[in-house]
Amino acid sequence: MTEQAIQVDYIARVEGEGALKIKVKDGNISELQLRIFEPPRFFQGFLVGRRYDEVPGIVSRICGICPASHQLTAIQALEDALGIEVSQQTKDLRLLLALSQWIQSHTLHIYFLALPDFLGYESAIALARDHLPAVQRALELKRLGNDLTMLVGGREVHPVTPAVGGFTSVPSRQELQAIGERLAVARADALATIDLVASLSIPALERDCEHVALSDADGYAVNGGRLVSTKGLNIPAWQYRSHIKERHLEHSNALHSYIEGRGSFLVGPLARVNLNLEKLTPAARKIARETGVFPTGNPFYSALARSIELLHSIDACLALIDRLDPRPDNVPYTVQAGQGFAITEAPRGILYHSYRLNNQGLIEEADIVTPTAHNVASMEEDLRVFAPGVLDLPIEEATLKCEMVIRNYDPCISCSVHALRLEIERE
Repeated sequence: MTEQAIQVDYIARVEGEGALKIKVKDGNISELQLRIFEPPRFFQGFLVGRRYDEVPGIVSRICGICPASHQLTAIQALEDALGIEVSQQTKDLRLLLALSQWIQSHTLHIYFLALPDFLGYESAIALARDHLPAVQRALELKRLGNDLTMLVGGREVHPVTPAVGGFTSVPSRQELQAIGERLAVARADALATIDLVASLSIPALERDCEHVALSDADGYAVNGGRLVSTKGLNIPAWQYRSHIKERHLEHSNALHSYIEGRGSFLVGPLARVNLNLEKLTPAARKIARETGVFPTGNPFYSALARSIELLHSIDACLALIDRLDPRPDNVPYTVQAGQGFAITEAPRGILYHSYRLNNQGLIEEADIVTPTAHNVASMEEDLRVFAPGVLDLPIEEATLKCEMVIRNYDPCISCSVHALRLEIERE
């Protein structure tokens, strides 16, 4: 009888704290645990009793990489509860803000997580020694995304201008056109990014995994649409809890999401491109087709999907800027009791917010599920399929390749653990 163990006490180069434990007995995996041990932060609990208009600023603190995604999803759920329909200008500005987060986050993942893994470097700093132009390109793209977030949202991190009913202030057409000129130049960097990622050697990993994303008849879904999947799911946001459930596993502070009657699923760029390829902007759609990759079930192609979405985001921002001439146009509304639901596509995948308000506008119940919380169960399933193929490698190399599976999801572990429901049973 032979036994082997792969243990990563702290997974490096991800947001938050997690670990991986794999035990192998006689060539078979006897135990595999993706341990999310970071303490829960209880956002859902301490939102209860707060005023509805405090919520967007609070939930933006859930994540420092995609705070606008939480903010916009919360606002849309609150507007659903209050019966508010915002203007097309507000929808356009919100889409511009959301895409600014995609530009930032996708750039970070591609250059600072994926490329070091695929090219064999321990970090982007080490990568810069041999690929300095690529790292400089990444910093320029990240700066552009940050500046666009600041222009629309008022701050680079934790924006302040998005509000229920509209924006507290809006950028001028001149300001938008100035950053539009920078976006037009950045297209070349996005195309170079696709070329670089497409040249990578992709490990084999195939399993029967359901992919889930938003879909919208009017375009590539970001801030709305129906929730669809590769296995027939097709529901509005308010039906989310009738189909998607969570279970608690002893080794994880992150609940594992699953589809009722089926199992784990994958969200994020790969699911979006697989399900919505024909709704990408023309240049991004053409390149996605030419790769001959999509649709694919191999999650290692997520980096390529991100690079295609990077180009899509830049082109979509240019189209929005071309038609925007913002003016204050917030929608008046009356505070009332109600329950609202919203799902948006954060950079890492679907983000769900739901709130129940009383007639004073105080939060009575909050329900938030992040992309990483949706993906945790799928990460474990990928590892169960992938790990047997690397067990004959030296332990250091096998460990790195298993970490690659996790980092491939760009997990925000801190975001995934605030939703824990604590149950204490006493006799």
